[in-house]
Amino acid sequence: MNAFELNKIIGAILATCLFVVALNITAGALFSVPKPAKPGYEIAVTEQPAAGGGAAAPAQEEPIEKRLASASPERGENSAKKCQACHTFSKGEPNRVGPNLYGIVGRPRASQPGFNYSAAMKAKGGTWTIDELDKFLTSPRSDIPGTAMTFAGLPRGNERADVISFLNTKSDHPAPLPKAAQAPASDSKAGQTATK
Repeated sequence: MNAFELNKIIGAILATCLFVVALNITAGALFSVPKPAKPGYEIAVTEQPAAGGGAAAPAQEEPIEKRLASASPERGENSAKKCQACHTFSKGEPNRVGPNLYGIVGRPRASQPGFNYSAAMKAKGGTWTIDELDKFLTSPRSDIPGTAMTFAGLPRGNERADVISFLNTKSDHPAPLPKAAQAPASDSKAGQTATK
């Protein structure tokens, strides 16, 4: 093979490489995506007003006393099955990832023997009253920021009342459940009879 043929082959290879590089630079200039100022994606959600025109207010939850009036320990035991991965409920059972919950209603916070509570739970102090359990079970991390409990919570108020009713039965001395005030209902009946 003579030198002229070899130069033509090398020239063709170089020309092809230069063409590919030029094509890459041109494509990069035409189709480049600007880098974001801060990493991540912004999800824009537009809130639309309700059909009535104004923004709908969140539904007011019934007081725990009223929810406990219709609560069922049997339904609560069924709902509490999702807690069994971390907690035990019967007397003398061992702690798991979470403490044993026997006698939790009325017990001081962070007081189960042999369980290492988070610093946030120890710092909160107080007693597990029915109202405190209701707030905590709604969203544990919102109620006690820094708690080690990873459970998301029970958003439905009636389900929380059922679970609290069940937990109250798991005690040597179950606490008396608060009764819903009957005055507003009896006042409205009295008003109806007075107008007749």
